[in-house]
Amino acid sequence: MNKLTKIGLTSLCGSLAAVSAANAGDMTVTGGVDMSWVSQDSAAVGNPIGIGSNLTFKGSGELDNGWTFDLTVAMLNNDVYSNTNVTVDMQSLGKLDFNQGNSGNGIDAFDDKMPTAWEETWGTNVGTGVQLVSGIGTQQNVMYTTPTMGGITLTVAAAPDMGAADTGDKAFANTDDGTGAGYDATININPSLGTEILSGLNLFVGGHTSENFSTNEAEQNDRYEATGGVTMDIGPISLGYQRSGIATGDTLTKTDVDWYKNEMYGVSFNVNDDLSASYGKHTSEQGFVNPGAKGGVDMEITSFQIAYTVGGASLRYARTDVTNAAYQLADAYDKSGNVISVSLAF
Repeated sequence: MNKLTKIGLTSLCGSLAAVSAANAGDMTVTGGVDMSWVSQDSAAVGNPIGIGSNLTFKGSGELDNGWTFDLTVAMLNNDVYSNTNVTVDMQSLGKLDFNQGNSGNGIDAFDDKMPTAWEETWGTNVGTGVQLVSGIGTQQNVMYTTPTMGGITLTVAAAPDMGAADTGDKAFANTDDGTGAGYDATININPSLGTEILSGLNLFVGGHTSENFSTNEAEQNDRYEATGGVTMDIGPISLGYQRSGIATGDTLTKTDVDWYKNEMYGVSFNVNDDLSASYGKHTSEQGFVNPGAKGGVDMEITSFQIAYTVGGASLRYARTDVTNAAYQLADAYDKSGNVISVSLAF
């Protein structure tokens, strides 16, 4: 990891002067590169070679009252902007996170928490089109996280306008896509209670609601999302089970998608500190406003993965199979594929 040390964050300190004076902070740059080779059983892939670069810039500092703050800016493949967030750690008062871009805040952090050696079942080289809970996570938002007490951590998050573009300093954005504000709440519980047996147990629940509008309010409902699950670590084995659902609120026509339901489980095994393997299954159901006018489709995804890490290098393999991708019944939407990936971090 390369470090740029002792950079004074003068402008940021000035903006926080009303809270407390700040000390000079540090800035670090971390990153890596991913190189992959993909194949699909029944589809041409053309050039199967892929390269992805990742850079993360992180600045940190401390206020005179002991609070700390972090600024993180992520840049993904081909120097594409990912997200920026500012986190203020208020110690015993909890944390505030101001987030822009694809943040992973709120219920988005719980879209799929199943144990895996590498990626989620749907996150390899086979396009699935699966619909997952996301809440305010893809919007510009603010999230508050409570201190962890008794193994329990709560978060609440809000996005003033779902679907509005990310904005810079002293700017604002509007959207006329029929959506309003969105709100998330999550709870994460590690009920170890000081016992070794329960130390690997983790329970989580999250919910989201956002406003939908239309010219005929009687035909448009608000959007709701919810998820809950459990993971358990038993020695080198990790197990997980999770369910989630989305009520879209889209009821303008009989063929609008009314809901999605997801069920997933995963198991991973750490052979040693460097080698791990996993298997996961994800089932997603789709339902329409009028099932008689258009029936729903069930999608099924399975993935076997293995990962080996040595130093700053990782070698990963995934075999993924999907039935009825993108909720389509045609044979062309039954897919299978392999991907080999090498990751180098610095």
